[in-house]
Amino acid sequence: MRTRFHENLDQLADRLQAMCLCNRDAIATATSALLGADLELSERAIDTCHEIDAMREDCEHTAVSLLALEAPVAGELRRVVTAIQLVGDLVRMAALAEHIANVARRRHPEHAVPETVRPIVAGMGAAATDMATSAAEVLVSGDPHDAAQLDGQDDTMDHLHQQLLAAILAGDWTGGTAAAVDVTLLGRYYERFADHAVEVGRRTVFMATGHSPDH
Repeated sequence: MRTRFHENLDQLADRLQAMCLCNRDAIATATSALLGADLELSERAIDTCHEIDAMREDCEHTAVSLLALEAPVAGELRRVVTAIQLVGDLVRMAALAEHIANVARRRHPEHAVPETVRPIVAGMGAAATDMATSAAEVLVSGDPHDAAQLDGQDDTMDHLHQQLLAAILAGDWTGGTAAAVDVTLLGRYYERFADHAVEVGRRTVFMATGHSPDH
């Protein structure tokens, strides 16, 4: 019976990693749609985000079933409860990627991002994609060192976000009010996506070790 229980736990972990990899694909595709004013890519990113939401229901059902039927204790209980928390972070990442894709779709066929700040937004998209990849790897390894690297990657995202805000607030901004609002929101979406990726790493280390990453 416990063998079956641990198989279910491993399957749940695999699903969480799959959700994280889908988030990586969604944020990368949404960024390409945004920078290229590509309607097809924006729709593809949104579809991927909806797939992640469907995966959420499966993960939550599995986790609740394990809690209700198997009465896990100690490390097993920590794994199940942390998995439920991870689902929340992964779903929020998908929602943020969908927001980015929706900006691209709403402004199509125009570019939502003025040419002057596209390199910064491209950098934020690349950083978000890298962080989702790293978070997926941490979900497998539970390695504290890998989790710490996510914090470092988040510093890169924060720096790019500051650059973006500075460009919007500069006296030579010529993008107009609508673009300023869009770009401000986009910067926030990317920053929050990165924050949840960091949280995935932190929760995974706790799940694997029973200790806060701060320790």
